[in-house]
Amino acid sequence: MTVAALIVAAGRGTRAAGEAAVPKQYWPLGGVAMLTRSISAFAEHGCVDEILVVVHGDDAKLYQAAAAPYATRLRAPVLGGAMRQDSVRAGLEALSAARPTKVLIHDAARPFVDAALIDRVIFCLATHDAALPSLPVTDTIKRANDGHVTETLKRDGLWRAQTPQGFKFDAILAAHRKAAEAGLTDFTDDSAVAEWFGLDVGLVEGSEANRKLTSAEDLRSADDGLRLRQGGSGTMRVASGYDVHAFASGDAVILCGVRIPHEKKLSGHSDADVALHALTDALLGVIADGDIGAHFPPSDERWRGQASSLFLKEAGSRVKARGGKIVHADITLICEAPRIGPYRDAMRANVADVLGLEISQVSIKATTNEGLGFIGRGEGIAAMATATVLLP
Repeated sequence: MTVAALIVAAGRGTRAAGEAAVPKQYWPLGGVAMLTRSISAFAEHGCVDEILVVVHGDDAKLYQAAAAPYATRLRAPVLGGAMRQDSVRAGLEALSAARPTKVLIHDAARPFVDAALIDRVIFCLATHDAALPSLPVTDTIKRANDGHVTETLKRDGLWRAQTPQGFKFDAILAAHRKAAEAGLTDFTDDSAVAEWFGLDVGLVEGSEANRKLTSAEDLRSADDGLRLRQGGSGTMRVASGYDVHAFASGDAVILCGVRIPHEKKLSGHSDADVALHALTDALLGVIADGDIGAHFPPSDERWRGQASSLFLKEAGSRVKARGGKIVHADITLICEAPRIGPYRDAMRANVADVLGLEISQVSIKATTNEGLGFIGRGEGIAAMATATVLLP
């Protein structure tokens, strides 16, 4: 038996779009992207063998950052369709090559699903074609028309559906294919497709915590609650980075994104910003995510001549995707020339802007090598950097 998780994250989140600069599934909750939290529930569950996320075509970079902590557990993402049913079917078709026995279909907008709920859904599939986590309706339900109440409905037997909804894989794939052939696109969830197809859908206990976040208010409330529970606690991590670049013929060097006139330039595949390269490595080191060469290899022509602020920003995004908060960045430049002092504050401001920090959180120092070694001979510049990050 193999269990696959299919996470649907291709929506635009229109009800939350008023305040969110990004689709809601990438909105940070307690410092961690909503989608990252949804993925983690399945990636850390011992019974889930395959995980695939269905994404929107415009969200490649957002997805990459959110998925980074679990990249080794995820199959390549699949692009979604115009409707949720299209997105789910695309994901199921992509999973068909892996031939899972069971599949759990989950909305990314439910980031607080827990292991116990996932267990209940999987267990239910031992005796049913499908498993629907749900909670009984306890509020009085009214029917209204044009702003006027027309009827009070009996709530006996009414349940609030949640996800992940579990299915025998072959059965739900066949159901979705049949619905598409019939031109039926108005099903509101996958258990409705299963019911229409004649599958036996079992009911399991849902969770009040497993609520769907749909509005800007939902996002704010969830974020505030997480931050309150976290109470600012976490693990403080410190990592260092080091880089060196040789001089070549030129008329300026780029340090921390600032152009400093000089009789030479630094040689490198990108803009050779030795300071930002060292800080990028320090940030990657905090989350044990390789080094700058692994993410931006000099053999890749895409990075030729590129501004190193791109590398630093990506490293900062990876830290934030893990829920990290950058507390301080410290850079020491080791060179005989040029003089750093006149440009120090501009360099600090640039680093702060790239990482979304206050300038007071960035320190830049410079020293010489007292005429010793390759630095003392004026052959290049070295940089050391230290990053301090609070991780949950």
